Amino acid sequence: MLVLLVAIFLLHIACICLLLAATIHNAWWMTDTMSTDIWSRWTLVNGNWNYTEIPAHYPADYLQAVQASSVLACIFCILGLFVFVAQLYTLPKGKRFLFTGVFQLLAWLCIMIAASIYTDIFHKQDSGWYGASFILAWISVCLTFISCIAYFVLRKKTA
Repeated sequence: MLVLLVAIFLLHIACICLLLAATIHNAWWMTDTMSTDIWSRWTLVNGNWNYTEIPAHYPADYLQAVQASSVLACIFCILGLFVFVAQLYTLPKGKRFLFTGVFQLLAWLCIMIAASIYTDIFHKQDSGWYGASFILAWISVCLTFISCIAYFVLRKKTA
């Protein structure tokens, strides 16, 4: 049981790291001379990367939804880790991992919303490719869902 708890804890830490990297790093959409994230755009001019604002033609409502969902996913995942540690020592068996599973479910839902909106709304007509942060966001969708299911299954197993 201890090995299973350590494995789930490490999976949770990996989810947090991926969510934070996807939210903070500036590589959601890239070209040879430009890198865009959900916060800003970096352009390559004379061999130097220069910070610029997100273009005005981006739909602001959708961009704010992606930003908010990404940040909420990070918050829910981090809160889930604290709740996981607290539940190990405070709740009786059978009820331990329910709240942690709910926080992971919320984190999964938020990052799924953020990545889905970004995929559907932005860069449909642009030439370029999705960057590492976008890929990390989708990987974190999978890992947070696996983590969520693991917490719910672990709750049933310890009952």
